[in-house]
Amino acid sequence: MPTLKIQTNAKLEDSAWDALLSAASKQLAELLSKPESYVMVIAEPTAKMCFGGSQEPLAYLELKSLGLPEARTPELSAALTALVGEHLGVPAGRVYIAFSAPPRHLFGFNGGTF
Repeated sequence: MPTLKIQTNAKLEDSAWDALLSAASKQLAELLSKPESYVMVIAEPTAKMCFGGSQEPLAYLELKSLGLPEARTPELSAALTALVGEHLGVPAGRVYIAFSAPPRHLFGFNGGTF
């Protein structure tokens, strides 16, 4: 159930968004050793965002995963920051990432919970 949400004000063509979604899905499955069939990636282009008083390209990411390995968040942060840098052109210093590991009973799927 790894779910990655990417919010950004970077401007991309539709084909570039498709490439980002595919790359993020594959990379997240590999990083978390989960089947890609369980991975969800949400890309939200947001026209209005500001960080540090500037509206230059930036990104806010949220990664939720059951059993998220907290000791690996620095590694995950580096990999996800590199991903958005490559696909969105957003510098590392303009990326925030929120990590969370919800309890299984608080994450629903297929009409039930995990």
